[in-house]
Formats: sequence, structure tokens, C-alpha cells
Amino acid sequence: MNKKERQEHIIRLIQERNIGTQEEIKHYLQDDGISVTQATLSRDLREIGLLKLRNSDGKLYYSLSSQANLRLNPAIYSYVKKLERAGFMLVIKTDLGEADVLANLIDAEKNDSILGTVAGADTLLVVCKDEVVASRLEKKIRAKK
Repeated sequence: MNKKERQEHIIRLIQERNIGTQEEIKHYLQDDGISVTQATLSRDLREIGLLKLRNSDGKLYYSLSSQANLRLNPAIYSYVKKLERAGFMLVIKTDLGEADVLANLIDAEKNDSILGTVAGADTLLVVCKDEVVASRLEKKIRAKK
């Protein structure tokens, strides 16, 4: 089984079951005849973008991050001059007077994975829901620059 197939299998497991630990995921994979090391499983979970959430009883469980639906208006890429990531935040440099325009474009997307933006004259701070979202957004912007 290749990486993509394994990750798709993990996604199905998370969607079908209430799983709280990597050990549980590893157990379900083994039950389905899929052998995986702990390091590979951790890397898969990070790449998939799983979140650990707490249910009403306080029990932790894995959930798919909404970052899978991360879409951006193509006009956004033309404003980005420099991009840096700090944890769950992105700092974007633009030409003078364009940071607020870029903020408006990003805010107009109304994406739940982006909590908000703060614009100065040529610098924009984008606050993402988590580091996974910030990393994916950074990669997406860099790929289009």
C-alpha cells in the first residue's frame, strides 16, 4: 500500500470512528492488514492535518481539520512580496498601501480556518486556526508566487 492509499484509509477511519490516540489508529490499521511504524503514522497524521478536539465529556478525539477546504482568490497571490510563518500565523509583506487590500481579499473568503487578519501599510498578519492550516496556506501561497 502506498502513502496516499494509507492516508486515505486513515481519513476513513477518523470519519467512521471516534479515535483518541495514535495507538488506536495503529491498531485499526493492523486489523485491516496495514503495518506502519509510529514515526510514519505520526508523519501521516501531520500531513493529513488532523486536529485533536475535546468532546462534551472532555475526552480527546481526532478530527479532520477544515483546512482541506482552504481556497484562495487568485488575485491574492499578486500582492505577496515576502512571506514568513510563525507558528499558526503568517506575516505577509506587500507594496506600500496594499496590505489592507490583501486583508480584505482574504477576509472575503470567509474561511473558518483563517481566524482573522490585521493589516498595516505594507504588512499583513494572518491568524490561522492552527499550525497545520498556517503551513498549508504558506505552501499554497509560495507555490503560486
